[in-house]
Amino acid sequence: MNDLTIGPGTQVTLHFSLSLEDGSVVDSNFDAAPVTFAIGDGNLLAGFEEVLFGLQAGDEREFIIPPEKAFGPYNPQNIQEFPRKQFPADVELTEGLVLSFADAQHNELPGVVQEFDETTVTVDFNHPLAGRDIEFKVRIIDVNPAVTH
Repeated sequence: MNDLTIGPGTQVTLHFSLSLEDGSVVDSNFDAAPVTFAIGDGNLLAGFEEVLFGLQAGDEREFIIPPEKAFGPYNPQNIQEFPRKQFPADVELTEGLVLSFADAQHNELPGVVQEFDETTVTVDFNHPLAGRDIEFKVRIIDVNPAVTH
């Protein structure tokens, strides 16, 4: 172990978990291999990276990440209605079904079916964790200088 602290120009190996306010775990690797990433490489949202700054190998912490720093606020304008006829007849619609749509730039955009009837399908394009505080637990395994190519 070294005394290097997490910040720009470092590579971090850690265990983590993401949980909701009610304690339900969204994602965790505490029972698996730790992950390694370089600060600023896009593998971790900036709001999650920021709270790690200054930590060292061996540190364990819990943070509450607000929506603005996590998956964004819930936006009612991201709810859209589509004519049922735009969906193939062989697609069995159910509430909670995740479908893939294309945005104006032809990027893949997931949407969740909220409700539907014979004429209309309501789809929510918010991230499933939008508007939620996220409890972020970490155990820092190692901190090293980032490898640059």
